[in-house]
Amino acid sequence: MAIPEFAYKEDPETLVLFDVDGTLTPARLTVSDEVRDALVKLRKKVCIGFVGGSDLSKQLEQLGPNVLNEFDYAFSENGLTAYRLGEKLASQSFINWIGEEKYNKLSVFILKYLASIELPRRRGTFLEFRNGMINVSPIGRNASTEERNEYEKYDKEHHIREKFVEALKNEFPDLGLTYSIGGQISFDVFPTGWDKTYCLQHVANDGFKKIHFFGDKTAKGGNDYEIYEDPRTIGHAVKTPQDTVRILKEIFDL
Repeated sequence: MAIPEFAYKEDPETLVLFDVDGTLTPARLTVSDEVRDALVKLRKKVCIGFVGGSDLSKQLEQLGPNVLNEFDYAFSENGLTAYRLGEKLASQSFINWIGEEKYNKLSVFILKYLASIELPRRRGTFLEFRNGMINVSPIGRNASTEERNEYEKYDKEHHIREKFVEALKNEFPDLGLTYSIGGQISFDVFPTGWDKTYCLQHVANDGFKKIHFFGDKTAKGGNDYEIYEDPRTIGHAVKTPQDTVRILKEIFDL
C-alpha cells in the first residue's frame, strides 16, 4: 500500500533510482535541461531518487542547489548520508568502523603507492576522506575535464586503477574492504556491504513493489554493479544521460 506522502503520484509503488556521473550528468559536469525536464515529468508518475558515491556538496554542484526538493530520495556516499523528502536520515561513518590505527596503515600504503606510479601528469587531492568511504585518484581530483578525459584513455591502456586495487587487496586481505572503480579518474574504498545496495535499506519500509535502477558502471568491478544485479531492483545499463532519457521515455511514456 502506498504511503500518504506519495499518494499523489500515478504509480506511488514504483521507485526509480539513478546513479549520477554518466547517468544523469556527464562525469563531474552539470545536469542538462533535457534530463531535468524528464525527471520533473517522471516524478509526477513515480518516486525518484539518486544514489552516488560522491558527497552531497558535489552532487549539489552537478544536480543543482534545490536537488533535495527535486527528488524524493537523495543518497550521498551510497546512502551512508541519506535524505527522504528533504529530511536527513541516520548516517554512518567509515572512520568509526575501521578505526584510526588501521586507517593510518591503509593511508600510508596508498600514499606510497601513489608516489610510485608512472603518470604523464598529476594534479591534486589524490586521497579524499569522506564520511562513508575514501576516494583514491592517481591523477588527482583537481584535474580539469580535459585532463580527466586524457587520464581515462591512459588508464584504459595501462590499467592503473585495476593494478592499484589488486595491490590493495593483496596488502589488506583481512580488512573487509570493497574497492569499486567508478567515473573516469578514481576508485572508492569502503566496508564490504557499503556499496550502492546500502541505500535500499532506507526505502525498505515505503512499500515499493518495483525499484528500477539506472547506472553506467554496471559491469563487475564497476560501482553500479551490486545494485544493478541486486534481486530487489530492475537494472538498466546506460552509457550516457541521453540513454537514460530515451529509456525513461520508453518505459514510463514521458
